[in-house]
Order: sequence, then structure tokens, then C-alpha cells
Amino acid sequence: MATSTGNQLAQNIRQSISELKEVCRKLDEKTASEAPEGRWSPKEILSHLWGPEGSGHMLMLQAFLSRDTPMFDLEVENPFFSEKRAHMTITQLLSEVEKEYNNISEFAEGLSVEQLHRKAHIPKLKESPFGEYPTLESWLGLLGGKKESHVQFHIQHMREVLGNIGVS
Repeated sequence: MATSTGNQLAQNIRQSISELKEVCRKLDEKTASEAPEGRWSPKEILSHLWGPEGSGHMLMLQAFLSRDTPMFDLEVENPFFSEKRAHMTITQLLSEVEKEYNNISEFAEGLSVEQLHRKAHIPKLKESPFGEYPTLESWLGLLGGKKESHVQFHIQHMREVLGNIGVS
């Protein structure tokens, strides 16, 4: 049975993606590929949010449900910016990010309390507030369902990059 927690996470994810789309509204193809020294370009930020090529984030989320305490080795600083993604337009990349997070939202909406409490083993989170055994609920919150989420972090990241490349 779906929960209000899952519904709230889904709503927050959708709101974050809406905010991301608004920030990206100012981009054109030239500025979308520009990057300040040592930083990612807007296209690389979107590629990172989309997740690993071919699987995005859904395989990991589904593993919380299909395996007992699955272990994940995160690639936290990988933009997943392949040749294929480099040739996509900013509009195409943003559309794929939106589709990915719509799928995540729909996934979250259908979760039961028991499913939200399932855990995974993510050693790179050991020193984080989530610990190395986060629940599916906390992982969904970290992805985009909470105020201080991965999506929100990269919205701020996008704003900083845009400011550095002269996009107001």
C-alpha cells in the first residue's frame, strides 16, 4: 500500500526538477557546454544528475526491493558524460533528466512503509548523516526528495557555473 511519505518524496522530487528546469531555461547550446576552470559544464551537471548511462538511478532503487541489503559503490564525482551525451542538445539532456526523475517519483509513490525501510550498504556514506546502511526512504530523500538533496545541490552548482560563465 502506497504511503504519504512516498507521495511527499515524489512531490518534492518533481518540485526540485521543476526548479532545475527553470534554472536551465537561460541556457543555449553554446553556454551549455562552457565550464569554468576545474568545474563541470551545465551539460555535464545534467548528465551527472541523469546517472550512469543505460541504467540511470532506477536499477539501484529497484535493487533495494529485489535484494537483501544490496551493496553499492558510488561514483560520486563521475559526470557520466559519454560521447553520446556530449552530442545531445541541452534540451535533450534536460528532457532525459526529467524523465529519469519522473520515473523515480512514480516509483516512490507506490512504496509501502516496509519497502521504504529496506536498506542498502553504501560504504561511501559511512561518515555521512545517512550512515553506510541508508533506508530506501533516506536514499530517495537524498536523491531529490528532501530540501538538502542531490538535485538541490546541483541546482546551486548550476547557478554558480552559470554565474561564472556570465549567464545571469
